[in-house]
Amino acid sequence: MDSKLVKMGILIVSLFTVTVLLIVLAINGRIGANKQNTVQVADAPVEQDIEQMPQDLSAWMSDETFFDEVKIGDGKYEVKEVKKADFMVSSIDKDIRIVVMDDQGKVITGRRFRADVSDLGEYNDDDRDGIIYIEDVSPGDYKISLKNVTGYEAPKEAVKISVKAKIEYKAVADISYLIKTEAEIDAEKEDTAVNDAGEETSGNSAIRTTQGAIFGIDVSKYNGDINWKQVKEEGVGFAIIRCGYRGSVTGAIVEDPYFKKNIEGATEAGIPVGVYFFTQATTEREAVEEASAVMSLIKDYELTYPVFVDSESAGGKGRADDLDVASRSRILQAFCETARSGKYKAGIYASKNWFNKRLDISKLSADNVTWLAEYADKTSYGATYQLWQYSSGGRIHGIEGRVDMNLSWLDTTDDKKDSDKKERVTSKENSEDGQDNGRDM
Repeated sequence: MDSKLVKMGILIVSLFTVTVLLIVLAINGRIGANKQNTVQVADAPVEQDIEQMPQDLSAWMSDETFFDEVKIGDGKYEVKEVKKADFMVSSIDKDIRIVVMDDQGKVITGRRFRADVSDLGEYNDDDRDGIIYIEDVSPGDYKISLKNVTGYEAPKEAVKISVKAKIEYKAVADISYLIKTEAEIDAEKEDTAVNDAGEETSGNSAIRTTQGAIFGIDVSKYNGDINWKQVKEEGVGFAIIRCGYRGSVTGAIVEDPYFKKNIEGATEAGIPVGVYFFTQATTEREAVEEASAVMSLIKDYELTYPVFVDSESAGGKGRADDLDVASRSRILQAFCETARSGKYKAGIYASKNWFNKRLDISKLSADNVTWLAEYADKTSYGATYQLWQYSSGGRIHGIEGRVDMNLSWLDTTDDKKDSDKKERVTSKENSEDGQDNGRDM
């Protein structure tokens, strides 16, 4: 008797399994057969992109929009709720960027939005990242309208955009949508700056007190958690904090994960701050994006020191490593001009070798603050500078491990009158104690 029950149970389970498999195959076959059909959406003025429908029943596990539609017949889906979509448009250098957002200002991903651009035609968000980017646009005025997609109703009004004939170094109004966290990228591959300022052990790594100069440090995520109160007690007079970087592989703009903690900790401890951003821009347009991202990150903080663009190698394989001297110089100048358009002091950080061989300083504005990296007891740089990073092997209570050490001769007051008449000091004018005095600005 027990044997018969067991056999009966096995038979029932087998029949049930076969039935489920047949149903799954039938559903997938029906969806595939209807892939080209026109979709009718009930009670909503929305276009349905059939490519968005899942091709297997496990799609809901990775598609947060799986349950947005309910099947009501062959090729027909009913939208449960129609949400409002909005979009903003920007242009930097003969381009148009369209960013699609929800009513909370968050970029909408996972939908294949379409935009109609007057005189140019229709453009699709094929990678469904919520951004439609159009390059090589002729100068002129354009009207852009967004089309409805499943679950989202676009604004009825078109947005006007003016594409200029020449790039303007002005901050993009809202660029937060481009800024990523390290959780969204592969930081090991993207964050690859390599400094060629010299050996870490060369030069004096102790805290220096030089007449007319202020001692300071610069920090990033690599310095870990910092006790800023102790750092202040050590005599640190300023801190330049990394706010972010552009990935050396994908070009993603990434916020330094310790930026907010560092700038708030230093400010609370009473240490004047500035910021720096590691660039991997390959065009002036990307430099404008980077400077705009920096201004977006620092808008809630008060800076005493400049916004610096950090120009150095990304290990030889970075997207900007092979730039020629003229292009790199234009790109750095574009960053600084854009930062100044936001009323910030701006400057360039680079090693002596980089300034001498990878940049044409004659093409850079005298308004740029120069932050020189050369690890030595004396600098041998032949041009002017205002900040000197003299060691990367310093030790300070409050910071575990090594930290970059700097001296600054920068005039941080707001009074810029007669700034061009201030003394300019070169490496030939070293002070008696072996320190370069830089120049005020």
